[in-house]
Amino acid sequence: MSDAVSDTGSETAREFSHLDGSGNFQMVDVGHKPISVRSAVARGQISMQVETFKAIRDNDLKKGDVIPVARLAGIQAAKRTAELVPLCHPLPLSGIDVRVSLDESLPGCVVEGSVRTTAQTGVEMEALTAVSVALLTIYDMAKAIDRTMMISNIVLREKRGGTSGDVIDSP
Repeated sequence: MSDAVSDTGSETAREFSHLDGSGNFQMVDVGHKPISVRSAVARGQISMQVETFKAIRDNDLKKGDVIPVARLAGIQAAKRTAELVPLCHPLPLSGIDVRVSLDESLPGCVVEGSVRTTAQTGVEMEALTAVSVALLTIYDMAKAIDRTMMISNIVLREKRGGTSGDVIDSP
């Protein structure tokens, strides 16, 4: 379905693939697409008070060691993305890597999620979901000492594979 939308004053046609010809939501049929290796990398951050940063760094929170729990939460979230995002396809994931690093300059944590599959559609949503849930887990585990933490800059950094080509953002 094509829909006219305003783009800085000019009219352009834009296709919304999650809408059928009558404007109803639908899951996109990817059956015609070739199976290929696909990957995506997303990144986000959470900034916090210096005391909170030190508590996470020194593993001094009552809820436990934040970094491994956040990593595990991100991995679990990537696997459940289709349950959380209504029109997202369930995919057989071949690899998930969630990295959490401390960044004293924020102060806070940077989370990067990488997801891989061999399928007919990409894993961008899985990478973004992994990062988002890992960041939410950090917030949850540290909120007793800092409710001013700020989650920000969740972005897709890289997408590879598929017919639409690669997308690579600069660091």
